[in-house]
Amino acid sequence: MKKQLPDILKIETLAKTRIFEVQSVDLRFSNGEERVYERLTPQRRSAVLVMPILYNELIMIKEYAVGSERYELSFPKGIVDAGEEPIESANRELQEEIGFGAKKLDFLRSLYSSPSHMYGLMHVFVAEDLYPSKLEGDEPEPLEIVRYPLDKIDELLAEPSFAESRNLSALFMLRDYLKEKNK
Repeated sequence: MKKQLPDILKIETLAKTRIFEVQSVDLRFSNGEERVYERLTPQRRSAVLVMPILYNELIMIKEYAVGSERYELSFPKGIVDAGEEPIESANRELQEEIGFGAKKLDFLRSLYSSPSHMYGLMHVFVAEDLYPSKLEGDEPEPLEIVRYPLDKIDELLAEPSFAESRNLSALFMLRDYLKEKNK
């Protein structure tokens, strides 16, 4: 049986910044219970995360993350621009962040990072058959490029600076993708 969605009784803006808007959402559930939830205003813009492979190595970046207040090891990622398909965004982000384009991009799946509090849809790709190509990105400082051998995925999973949940999820998907590909 399909559950009935809660009724939205009221939506109110609590705070607004240059980047974020926080909303209060009053809900009534089908059993009569009422609750107030808070969320980041849904922009309905998705993002991409790309795992580029070159010569049996993952090409990753290290960039500053203001939330954790440290440099994080990460896969290239970014927002899907208006008018772009996710696969186009994936190839653009590769060129902006690591200086390579991809002739082959395989879509693995889409993930929500925190659906209770924001839209946060991210499309995950594997990029292969890379070629040099550089586009200007929007990063405030040059990104450090880090290469990681594919046969050391288990070590990468344990790496303390590789701690973002979307990256970890993507790496587990990549491990399965590579197993299936090498059958």
